[in-house]
Amino acid sequence: MPDKQLDCTGLFCPEPVFRTRLALDELKPGETLEVTADDPAAYEDLSRLAKRLGNEIVSLTKEGDETIIVIRKKTD
Repeated sequence: MPDKQLDCTGLFCPEPVFRTRLALDELKPGETLEVTADDPAAYEDLSRLAKRLGNEIVSLTKEGDETIIVIRKKTD
């Protein structure tokens, strides 16, 4: 179970990326965030954001139009 969940369904680029970044900033190191989005660009955008920030992608799935990504915040 993730520490925090973020529903970005119905939002389009760049809003899911902005909201994911803000949510990650609120997490403590080692905590996880699950993001659900249906923007066609979300799969690539959110995985790129996680990697760029040095966080770990725990899981990344695409189910129909929906992308679900679980990101673990890096530990310092």
